[in-house]
Amino acid sequence: MKLAYNSTTLDNGLRVLTCAMPHTYSVGVGFYMSVGSRYEQPATAGGAHFVEHMLFKGTQRRPAPEAIALEIEGRGGLFNASTGQEMTVIWAKMQQTHLSLALDVLSDMLRHSLLAADEVEKERRVILEEISSSQDIPEELASLALHELTWPGHPLGWDVAGTPESVRGLQHEGLAQFLLHHYGPHNTVISVAGDVAHDQVVELAGQLLGDWPANTAPSFLAAPADSAGPRVALINKKIEQTHLALHLPGLARDDVDRFALGLVNVILGEGMSSRLFVEIRERLGLAYAVDSYVSHLADTGVTGVYAAVAPERALEALSAILAQLQRLRTEPVDAKTLHSAKEYIKGRLLLGLEDTMAVSGWFGRQEALAGEKLTVEQIIERVARVEAEELMAVAQRLFQAGRGRLAVVGPHKRRDEARFQALLANGPLAA
Repeated sequence: MKLAYNSTTLDNGLRVLTCAMPHTYSVGVGFYMSVGSRYEQPATAGGAHFVEHMLFKGTQRRPAPEAIALEIEGRGGLFNASTGQEMTVIWAKMQQTHLSLALDVLSDMLRHSLLAADEVEKERRVILEEISSSQDIPEELASLALHELTWPGHPLGWDVAGTPESVRGLQHEGLAQFLLHHYGPHNTVISVAGDVAHDQVVELAGQLLGDWPANTAPSFLAAPADSAGPRVALINKKIEQTHLALHLPGLARDDVDRFALGLVNVILGEGMSSRLFVEIRERLGLAYAVDSYVSHLADTGVTGVYAAVAPERALEALSAILAQLQRLRTEPVDAKTLHSAKEYIKGRLLLGLEDTMAVSGWFGRQEALAGEKLTVEQIIERVARVEAEELMAVAQRLFQAGRGRLAVVGPHKRRDEARFQALLANGPLAA
């Protein structure tokens, strides 16, 4: 059965999407809001993440955190939230018969959070512990350092959770103002998937949120221009492995080459048949964990590679990674490999959309972030049209020696930083 959506925009600008999945028992309800850490200022860094936490801490009708949780979990449901660079999501997955309750609880959390002073103080301590914990997890530490290298001094380079200083400075009034100015119907999408009728969901949304005052969608600072020359951040940490996190330029969310880059990424580092896995782990035995990824944002993006290796072989591993990137620049992808990559994307898309919450996210995220909602069939068709020469062209466009950003976390001396820098500048990608 093909997935199709219906869409209605309420008078206040709130968009309501539904996707009928009549064979399911559950309903996935998500509120997708185009606000995240890149919408913040230095003084409010971590504000979106802090607000997201506080939405669970009590409302006028449900004044205690456990009262909110019991509404959902007491009926066997699931609910949670997340904050990223450009989006905040709160969601619930319940039996279809509890659709109206799920919408009611999430609406109540979003519009009537108490932001009680005692709960703010308790959650501040929790978030400070969350920030501290990232310093003890090498993968997270490398990721944080890499984001700062990629977007220095820009909100995209900040920790989504903020800094200890900014979190300590966020008080009740500041959080209330952040919630008031950054969350509203014009930058919120409700997406519901399951055995639902569109008109019913629209009616419920209107009853709960039709009087939500219209707002002007918040704006963010444009991504900085990419500066020339490779950059390296080395963090000395007495651990057993070296964690390498590499960024090269990627593509914005609406770039026409994004489907070609997706195929490049599959061939490079997704799964156990990818080139990085076969070369770095299986043939050379350099790493247990190695993979690649792409991240698309509104006006920028990154192509990333991560590997954890023995410290004495870190330079060798980086050289091998760069060699695989260079291979994609200079060697056409054969027809069999390209076909397999296309089938991989097709299979992962189809397998990932058998759940109501996943389908809610598929349409809700697209609407909130891009305004364009592509069906699975449209994605598959666009991927199928990509030719091998397009993969080489996008690799040549993005994978260049002077544009690498590398974070290294491990037991290394400061002098090693120059060696990593030299390899980025003069290694395989410079050939």
